[in-house]
Amino acid sequence: MLDWQDIQIFLEVARSERLTDAARRLGLDHSTLSRRTRRFEHKLNTQLFERSTHGYHLTTAGQQLLAHAEEMARHAFDAGESLSDKNHQINGQIRLGVTEGFGTWVIAPLLAVFCERHPGVTLELLTLPRVINLSRHEADLAITIERPTSPGVVTTRLCDYRLRLYASQHYLKHHGTPSTRYELSSHRLIGYVDDLIFSQQLSYLDPLLEPAFNGNHGPHFAMRSTSVTTQHAAALSNAGLAVLPCFMAEASDTLSSILREEVDVVRQFWITARQEQRRLARVRLLWDFLREALEANRDFLMGRTRQLTIPSPTPDA
Repeated sequence: MLDWQDIQIFLEVARSERLTDAARRLGLDHSTLSRRTRRFEHKLNTQLFERSTHGYHLTTAGQQLLAHAEEMARHAFDAGESLSDKNHQINGQIRLGVTEGFGTWVIAPLLAVFCERHPGVTLELLTLPRVINLSRHEADLAITIERPTSPGVVTTRLCDYRLRLYASQHYLKHHGTPSTRYELSSHRLIGYVDDLIFSQQLSYLDPLLEPAFNGNHGPHFAMRSTSVTTQHAAALSNAGLAVLPCFMAEASDTLSSILREEVDVVRQFWITARQEQRRLARVRLLWDFLREALEANRDFLMGRTRQLTIPSPTPDA
């Protein structure tokens, strides 16, 4: 018969893929966790992990066990929540993962209202320039720029948002304003680091620059960064032209949008959660709050207004 503690250890190592990370989450010593993992494999007479300097990766047998272990964990979670009635209490912790720019400029101001409405809830906001991995339990909810396809998650479209090409008025005064995208090759550009980009949804400049490569010289990137907030700061500091979300750039009196007819990029944000987390009352509350608040800010996200609309601290006000 399988030991539930062995299953929990197996799950954490499988999700983390690194023994040090799993040991920290489980509160165990690294060497103890290594012994427990090998002892579990010996008990099953099956190798569950391929071990290398890059971490622990599941074998075929490990993948088969993972499906059963995840199901066992879901049942244990549901049983615990049902017995303690926690899923009907509006308190506890919610960890929300979101891309850096959206999290900083839009989600954080909105969440201040959610915190005021629900003082018993503690929010942890992960604003990172990468994808949040729900299967590794990095967060309870995630807002992503690509629609997740992982099994066992609930996903819905959260909102659309627009991006345009921006430059500071100082830069345009000294370097001129391009009238067509063919002129971009003669300007300094700001963009992402190509080999570190975490989603092709962020490759805004590629289709714009294609004609430039057919000229005498290609575009010059004055600065590249993995952070859209850094790109925004660089544009404000006159470093060059940058494709930025309207929700970041439109409120600035320093930045001007250019080539509005030719550079009009629309993307989507998706909200997703694991099925068992989505059933929690506090998670459902945040899910519904974000959908309602962002629907009210449709014009702001699409660059038609400059001011984020903050909901009332009292829902009926």
